[in-house]
Amino acid sequence: MSTRVSVALCTHQGERWIEEQLRSILAQSRPVTEIVVGDDASTDGTLDVVRRMASETDVPVRIRRHDAPLGVAGNFADAIAATSGDVVALSDQDDVWHPDRLERLLPHLEGVALVHSNARLVGPDGAPLGSTLEESLEISAWERAALEQGRALDALLRRNLVTGATAIVRREAAVAALPVPSAWIHDEWLAMCAALGGGVRYVPEPTIDYRQHGGNAIGVQRLSLAGKLRRVLEADSGKHAQKAARAEQLATEAARRGLATGEALERLIEKARHERARAALPDARALRLPGVLRGIAAGRYRRFSRGAYDIARDLLERH
Repeated sequence: MSTRVSVALCTHQGERWIEEQLRSILAQSRPVTEIVVGDDASTDGTLDVVRRMASETDVPVRIRRHDAPLGVAGNFADAIAATSGDVVALSDQDDVWHPDRLERLLPHLEGVALVHSNARLVGPDGAPLGSTLEESLEISAWERAALEQGRALDALLRRNLVTGATAIVRREAAVAALPVPSAWIHDEWLAMCAALGGGVRYVPEPTIDYRQHGGNAIGVQRLSLAGKLRRVLEADSGKHAQKAARAEQLATEAARRGLATGEALERLIEKARHERARAALPDARALRLPGVLRGIAAGRYRRFSRGAYDIARDLLERH
């Protein structure tokens, strides 16, 4: 029996982009079974476009409109739960799928729960920006090897590298990961759950055009050397407390839901300890050194952060 592919497509004020994205989904060389559109209180013509497109295709298009917005993670969680296929392909409203996206990704789903890919970055008009998602994220050779060789958890405990717009996931695994905890974004949570359970696989070739237009709910930006220095020196603004909350929620939920036990659970607990320690560093830069040195000696910056980059941030950023 052929694998049934559902699309979970979430929209909000997407009138400008949604038709091109829907056309690219409907033109797939490997046809989709259904499209579930979760609309988060759009007040423009987004749903008018969706309804018109739905009338022009035999593919079922089901709309779930939320007059009280659920937010990005909640909207995706609701759309995923409403799908009925064997596999769920996640979709943003403003991207464009390459014609063979599903045909290329589905074979890689063998033996894992989630597959994600690279993406070509394009501007508001769809013109290529000359770089890819992987390049913008500056994925290291070590990170790429971990993603490709079944060690995704090693990489994801340091930082998220899975962009939902490029991902397909087994529906059983996606539904089992719901609800998305409050401190998490849907794609990061799905990737982490897959890394703890069924496995994650990375395809380094671009399979979508990932549109960057300034209004993205979640976009990417490759920083110059000067930009990186500014980020190292910028004020904390609560990001450490947020990271600590996410890590603690991960360890708690993983234990409660049975996602991790033994050594894997201990790694999540140690990750939470690391982020709590970073959040508790003193305001005065001179007083942070002992805490940072303890983290270096324990190997936590290497295993749970971006090494030298985050060491520099913890030592130099303004509090």
